[in-house]
Amino acid sequence: MNRRDFTKSGLLAGAALGISGQSVSGQPNKDMSTPFKLNYAPGFRHFKNLAGEDPVDQLRFMHDHGFRAIEDNQMMNRPVGDQVRIGKELERLGMTMGVFVTYGDFKHPTMAGNGMLNERGRVKRDKAGIREMLQKQFTEAVETAKRVNAKWSTVVPGAWDPSLEEGYQTANVIDHLKFCAEIFEKAGLVMVLEPLNHMNHPGLFLTRIPQAYEICKAVDSPACKILNDLYHQQITEGNLIPNIDRAWDEIAYFQVGDNPGRKEPTTGEINYLNVFKHIHSKGYTGIIGMEHGISREGAAGERRLIEAYREVDDFEI
Repeated sequence: MNRRDFTKSGLLAGAALGISGQSVSGQPNKDMSTPFKLNYAPGFRHFKNLAGEDPVDQLRFMHDHGFRAIEDNQMMNRPVGDQVRIGKELERLGMTMGVFVTYGDFKHPTMAGNGMLNERGRVKRDKAGIREMLQKQFTEAVETAKRVNAKWSTVVPGAWDPSLEEGYQTANVIDHLKFCAEIFEKAGLVMVLEPLNHMNHPGLFLTRIPQAYEICKAVDSPACKILNDLYHQQITEGNLIPNIDRAWDEIAYFQVGDNPGRKEPTTGEINYLNVFKHIHSKGYTGIIGMEHGISREGAAGERRLIEAYREVDDFEI
């Protein structure tokens, strides 16, 4: 018996026990296949036990359980053939491709300091070299986006430069992002800047939503917006709903994870039922990326993941 047949057999056995969300015919129950009110996007790591390793099988499983979007940080690193195959299946299913990562440097002050660290940990400034690297990376991202019909892509500007005052760093980042925005504007793409918390990712330049808001206003391009990951922002500033409202005109994408633990909603302190209700009430029709782990292991954890999203999506309209 191959893995795919084994997976399907396991699902049918689970259905007989009333725990898989599927009928004995192997098809999803109607309540499980109904699309969610908001457009939650799992990743290819979320349903490997229930759907198998193949990304196309996973897409079909996600669709059968109400999801209408995906995201995949590593899409640019996948073989071109896999990108094309995924893109075709997304189109067939009527699903939307969420973010993949165009650029994210967690060590070097590339954009903020115009440089890379040398062997002594000092910044070697090379603006021309950084610009050439960004040109290459963003051009490759455009080609990837075409294959999977993506609109958004994540950008992390790099590390903080301790040898340069904040104002100069901010100006450098804005300058580079204006250059990158021109590449994406021509292709109809949007880079979304993701502020990351200082606990999981110490030493980065971009950490707060107000900081990202200021930068997006200065870049002043439809191709440069904010990715508001509510897990990170719960740690750095909290006050989630008021900060969503303040930055609303520059937010193009959300990601979530509960805190502490960065697992699915309902496992931590964030009241995602209320947060999602608020986002929906503002008319948001974009993607909410499921950028988190799973609190339980194996197929049971993956089933619980689906149940958790049904719970926090069960708000009154």
